[in-house]
Amino acid sequence: MEVIVYNSKGEDTGKKVTLPEEVFGIEPNQHAIYLDVKQYLANQRQGTHKAKERAENAHSTRKLKKQKGTGGARAGSAKSPVFVGGGTIFGPRPRDYSFKLNKKVKALARQSAYAVKAKANSISVIDSIALEAPRTKDYIQFLSALNVTGRKTLLILPDVNLNVVLSSRNVQKAKVTTASQVNTYDLMNADQLLISEEALSTIQTLFEK
Repeated sequence: MEVIVYNSKGEDTGKKVTLPEEVFGIEPNQHAIYLDVKQYLANQRQGTHKAKERAENAHSTRKLKKQKGTGGARAGSAKSPVFVGGGTIFGPRPRDYSFKLNKKVKALARQSAYAVKAKANSISVIDSIALEAPRTKDYIQFLSALNVTGRKTLLILPDVNLNVVLSSRNVQKAKVTTASQVNTYDLMNADQLLISEEALSTIQTLFEK
């Protein structure tokens, strides 16, 4: 699949690049994508939720009323879950939500995510982007030139570019990452992938390993 290469001003450079078939041309494995996204979201959970159970409730242990003769059910403690302010039955406890996923499954998921975006024509290749200083305005102009303003964008660079990262931080729906750090969730969450020409060769190299 061939795509046009644009410059940072959104202009057609006259060049075309072929997206690597072994990455962008495979049949997407939807289940691998599901598992990788599920793992990513699970790893974001703190798991610090906690409710006080009966034994942890700070109430008096005095028997509330006599055992018989009241016409009501027996009641032995204000800590009982049937009373307001009592303990919680089977309440949430701190836990770790993370789970293991094989490297090959994660790699297949990323490949599949790239393939999904390629099939949807949601990939733009940029020859390069160089910002002299961190300026949000410059990054907004870059997105506007590519006609992707207001859409969720993911810019994939070969290496960390601090000026680009700082310029994009305050732009809503815009994210910047590197070819080696990108994850399946970010790929699927973006409406448009903006991949630098150098990053494209880095992506191909990563999946050749």
